[in-house]
Amino acid sequence: QVQLVESGGGLVQAGGSLRLSCAASGNVAVINVMGWYRQTPEKQRELVAAISTGGSTNYADSVKGRFTISRDNHKNTMYLQMDSLKPEDTAVYYCATDEYSGDIYRPAYWGQGTQVTVSS
Repeated sequence: QVQLVESGGGLVQAGGSLRLSCAASGNVAVINVMGWYRQTPEKQRELVAAISTGGSTNYADSVKGRFTISRDNHKNTMYLQMDSLKPEDTAVYYCATDEYSGDIYRPAYWGQGTQVTVSS
């Protein structure tokens, strides 16, 4: 129903910045809350940021003040601006969205993931 494609990952030095993008297509009318998860082989998947259609946002404590989530509803695109990156931010980052209900902790759709690597 909905397809999500992430882009913008890569290798960056500690203290640097990256901007991730998530392009949604298909039946985008069902999308409510969108968010970014991250995962490493050693840790469970973590919701790092979420944003509603109205623009309200929430952040994990580990990224608050450093990451900024935004979305362009007309372009059906979500962004994650990551500043002051730390090595512990290294992970695969996934775009996710709910369907109708707005429960981003139970995503209906996932992107393929994009690798973010932060070097010391």
